[in-house]
Amino acid sequence: MLCAVSFVRNGQLHYADPGDLRPEVGDHVLVPTDRGPVTAQVVWAAEYSSEDTEGFPRLLGPATAEDLAATERQRAAKARALVASRRLIREHGLPMKVLAVDPQPAADKTVIYYSSPETVDFRSLLRDLSATLGTRIELLQLSARDSVRVSGAIGSCGLDTCCSTFLRDYEPVTLAMARDQDLPANPLRISGACGRLMCCLKYEHPLYQDFKATTPAVGEKVDSPAGPGTVVAHSVPADSVVLKLAADGSTQVCSRASVCSARKAYDSRQS
Repeated sequence: MLCAVSFVRNGQLHYADPGDLRPEVGDHVLVPTDRGPVTAQVVWAAEYSSEDTEGFPRLLGPATAEDLAATERQRAAKARALVASRRLIREHGLPMKVLAVDPQPAADKTVIYYSSPETVDFRSLLRDLSATLGTRIELLQLSARDSVRVSGAIGSCGLDTCCSTFLRDYEPVTLAMARDQDLPANPLRISGACGRLMCCLKYEHPLYQDFKATTPAVGEKVDSPAGPGTVVAHSVPADSVVLKLAADGSTQVCSRASVCSARKAYDSRQS
């Protein structure tokens, strides 16, 4: 069985093995991490999965009132560190944007994630941050994609971006994928909140590749139920092609199967 949890509200999903627990949506549970048990909220209830669950962490149990109180103290510490770091960066006049902070009391340090369009000399900032927060400070610069993953954003689809919810690894996305899907080469149309090509261009690309590999090309002459004609366009979402009929020059939409040689050979054998 598997369930999905999130460590922050509307944050990235993490999958876990519920073990003997049967948590419901909204329940708070303890998840093992490299820094010890951490409280998380169940986003997807536990359900059976055909996938191997050996590599997923196993829930330690339901979160107690003490665990929830510790989480609230941690959240308050993050808020204080976030406000202090943004104020000091503004005072130092540095071109930095704080994305998230991660206080780690066990390691006696606070990790601050930031983005910047240029290299920043933050030595004086480190001294002031350490004196203000009373702990060791570690500054980590994030890339454009990681910045959106950490801070979260809304994609062009109107939903939370994939990287900030369920996407764990970035797969290469190229402009050729947009061309294969007949998308305009307009950066405003095919770029995500991070300014890079949208990760979702990768999702449907295999479907378009398979369609073009098994469908007559544009300009090819074919036979269809409506008569012979020439392919003038493809419609991958509808799994169909647009033909210009040789008889009268009109256009006709036909299913891909009706004009593919493999399907017609199969039909002839059956008849």
